[in-house]
Amino acid sequence: MTSSAARKSTIVRSIFLAGGRLAFRVADVASPGVAAAWAERWWFRLPPPARVDPSPGEGWRELIGGTFEVRLRGRVVRGWTWGEGPVVYLVHGWSGHAEQLRPLVRHLLDQGLQVVAFDGLSHGHSDPGAHGRDSSDAVELGRSLDAVAARFGPARAVVAHSMGALSTLLALRDGWLSTERLVLIAPVEGVPDFLRRFRDRLRFGRRTERHLVARAERRTGYPVAELDVARLGAQLDPRPPLLVVHDLDDRETAHSGSARLVTHWPGARLYTTAGLGHRRILADAAVGGAVARFAARLPVEASLHGGERPQPLPEGRGRESSVA
Repeated sequence: MTSSAARKSTIVRSIFLAGGRLAFRVADVASPGVAAAWAERWWFRLPPPARVDPSPGEGWRELIGGTFEVRLRGRVVRGWTWGEGPVVYLVHGWSGHAEQLRPLVRHLLDQGLQVVAFDGLSHGHSDPGAHGRDSSDAVELGRSLDAVAARFGPARAVVAHSMGALSTLLALRDGWLSTERLVLIAPVEGVPDFLRRFRDRLRFGRRTERHLVARAERRTGYPVAELDVARLGAQLDPRPPLLVVHDLDDRETAHSGSARLVTHWPGARLYTTAGLGHRRILADAAVGGAVARFAARLPVEASLHGGERPQPLPEGRGRESSVA
């Protein structure tokens, strides 16, 4: 349940280097319930946050906007808003924060859109979530988004990065959020995919896995199998027009997953880049322009970074290439 597999892997390695590897292996065999309790803490543990300026808005100073707060189960979700017009929500990913999406704001404002960004609970400037400052999950981020949507209303578009894609689909299916258009940038495939990779990394057995799944489901209130981007998307009725943006060199979420997603989403479009990775893609001017044009219901010109001449993608088809 993460958009930052590399950093989560570093956490796991550091715990094991501290002497936990042998103890975990013993618990996996002798007491899978105990092993699962340890694994649950590692699974939902946020890595140390990237530096966030202590004065909200410092990184956004060139933009004229305002701040807001909404409450979620007694906790404060903090955010920022700019412009007037149809609303576009920006949703960060695991261990991220709203300022990572700042490069998109100017592009959206230029299209006459109102931009709303926020930090999910346990992220950025918002309050700690239900499990403390260093722990969160996709469901909590989705509820943070839903609380913001209850304040600002239906969206022209939602733009979500990484794990934010899963959280957004949960909010669309189960919450107040509604949107005319949807943009997913470097989306995760979902929790079942992460669980497979997490199990391979820690090398725990099926008994520990069953205990871990049960603990995760008690925590989030959702079956693990249900927390899957493609599955949730298929349950939306109607499904909004979708633009998926993904880099071929992304080491944290697989481009192939996005290619499969658009193939099974009627009318979806895949916009492929190369050489930008998982986070630098958010700051790319061509990506920002394409996202804003899609949100504004304008044609999106195909673009593939790296010198290849792009070819437009016909409406209603998804394929593994740069797209319009």
